[in-house]
Amino acid sequence: MVAIIDYDAGNIKSVEKAFQYLGADTVVTRDPKEIFKADRVVLPGVGAFADAMKRIDQYGIRESIREVVDKEIPFLGICLGLQLLFDSSDELGGAEGLGILRGKIQLIPSTDSEGNAYKVPQIGWNCLKFPREGKLFKNLPEDPYVYFVHSHYLNAADKGIVTATTDYSVTIDASVESGNVFACQFHPEKSAEVGMQILKNFLAV
Repeated sequence: MVAIIDYDAGNIKSVEKAFQYLGADTVVTRDPKEIFKADRVVLPGVGAFADAMKRIDQYGIRESIREVVDKEIPFLGICLGLQLLFDSSDELGGAEGLGILRGKIQLIPSTDSEGNAYKVPQIGWNCLKFPREGKLFKNLPEDPYVYFVHSHYLNAADKGIVTATTDYSVTIDASVESGNVFACQFHPEKSAEVGMQILKNFLAV
């Protein structure tokens, strides 16, 4: 059973449909009893960081996420779900995150170090590089393309947990793995065959 945490964020239905396509039983819930019964837990999301944290605390989900991590249940954050796992975001004046992993969420620069212009948000396909082997990326081709929609990016404090990066004006930490915690800045549920393989790999951890 895959529990998909419902905190009124966008993109929950797409994630649910992707796991169902792979044959997984799913439940969309914020009930701690349902979450802890699951074999795997997913925190999806599209939206504003501070608003998401308010809803997570309003619904008492912070404690559930921490318990999932402590119980070593495989946990996957997607897009905003990745960002919320870290210490803080500079979005809209700044907000504190869950602090489960160390690092900051920063605005993507609109120019690179050579002065080339980039549109922000990044919307579309970009390729991944793998600085170290990650469980989510087994059986993938070299330099696979995945789908991004984001204005802010992760700058992880510990680069040792970073399993995928992408370049878009800066080097973006696009995926991390730490113990039972996995997270992707991109959307595997919208990334065609590559994304389905990533979700399949998560179901196998």
